[in-house]
Amino acid sequence: MLTKFPHLRQDFAASLVVFLVALPLCVGVAVASGVPAELGLVTGIVGGIVTGLMRGSSLQVSGPAAGLTVLVFEAVTEFGLAALGVIVLATGLLQLTMGALKLGRWFRAISVSVVEGMLAGIGLVIIAGQLYAAAGLKAPASGLDKIAGLPRAAVDALGSTGALASLAIGAGTIAVMVLWKRLPKKAQTVPGALAAVALATLASVVLSLPVATVEVKGLLDSIQPPGFDAFGELANLSILGTILAFTLIASAESLFSAAAVDRLHDGPRTEYDKELMAQGAGNTVCGALGALPMTAVIVRSSANVQAGAKTKASRVLHGVWLLLFAALLPSTLALIPIPALAGILIHAGWKLIPFRGLVGLWRAHRGEALILVVTAVGIVAVNMFEGVLIGLALSVIKTAWEASHIKLEVIDKGAGPIQAYLSGNATFLRLPKILDSLEALPQDRPIEVDLSGLHHLDHACRTALENWAERHSAPDTEPVRVTSDTA
Repeated sequence: MLTKFPHLRQDFAASLVVFLVALPLCVGVAVASGVPAELGLVTGIVGGIVTGLMRGSSLQVSGPAAGLTVLVFEAVTEFGLAALGVIVLATGLLQLTMGALKLGRWFRAISVSVVEGMLAGIGLVIIAGQLYAAAGLKAPASGLDKIAGLPRAAVDALGSTGALASLAIGAGTIAVMVLWKRLPKKAQTVPGALAAVALATLASVVLSLPVATVEVKGLLDSIQPPGFDAFGELANLSILGTILAFTLIASAESLFSAAAVDRLHDGPRTEYDKELMAQGAGNTVCGALGALPMTAVIVRSSANVQAGAKTKASRVLHGVWLLLFAALLPSTLALIPIPALAGILIHAGWKLIPFRGLVGLWRAHRGEALILVVTAVGIVAVNMFEGVLIGLALSVIKTAWEASHIKLEVIDKGAGPIQAYLSGNATFLRLPKILDSLEALPQDRPIEVDLSGLHHLDHACRTALENWAERHSAPDTEPVRVTSDTA
């Protein structure tokens, strides 16, 4: 057996670690998304067994992700749980199509600042929303309302014994996760998230604390494949926008995660188009089962690599362990306090915000830092899809501005014509600067403008230069002469 599968021992051990990391996250993401806890496990199972068996990134692990929590919650609130399966199914089919058309590699062209801004915005909304859950309170719908309502929520919580007990469980969970990394390496064999949930559950049961726990419906009862009525929602334009948002964000997060995982090991590199198809296959199955959407998850993937995984067997086995747990021990979910899961997601949301990276980015590339911040604010203030579109638009504008660099060199020898040399890219974005410089030249001297150094001259600039040349010279002065090799 070991001869045929030389890395089975390492992969088996790694799969157990990934399972223990994934279990509380699958449940927590589902509860925060407003769907039955079992659906998070279903997505984790599909991510392990279906996506795990496919080619793409051999050590990357897929499942429900905190990064899609906000979008899923908004979709379920607006369209209902029955429509979620249709949205995820359509997302999977789109990903399969894009992978087949070899578009996966193009996701690497998306500005890193937009992706980090997206994750930061998601992190802020998760933290704000889960603070309410940690106190046992109902969170407002929009991101701004969540943040604006926190002071009032704090006052309400301080006046309620149940809310204070709930907050204590949530705060304790976060504290365990933060301090767990300072323990000896042997103790860290048990993932911090699992230890935190286990201790919170134990404290809740032993002390009989008045806190809400996870609702359990049973695995088969939770799976609700979308019916024909749900497919009728595809005629709704707003649901098509949601599908595009799911596709863009899930694909970008998965492929950026793949690039990060590749830096953690020396094994085979990711085949991006095949990885996109693997994600699409997984989401198609999740949609058919009415489950949560999946992405590749960097926390589980890095745990997989650090635990010594060598092949895709580790991620497939982790899906098997999730399936066995969901089938044999589903009732244990009912013991888990919801504020403990809120604590896990607050911790996850905090890690999505690149505080240190933003400081360095501001010092080196202020334009990129601005894109990151605006994207994050857009997601909080408006919604996920429009926030990302704002970030992408800013990124394109910034690139166009930088690509339109132009230099004007004026040589005046005191006698003869003034020579003006233009080089670079003359686009409408720099037209005001070009005209201001040319109009400042004297009108009573001959002027020769040499455009041969331009790599690009757009129609707006060409027309403006011709108009300037016709009207610039004084009546008794030789007209402006323009020479150019630019087509």
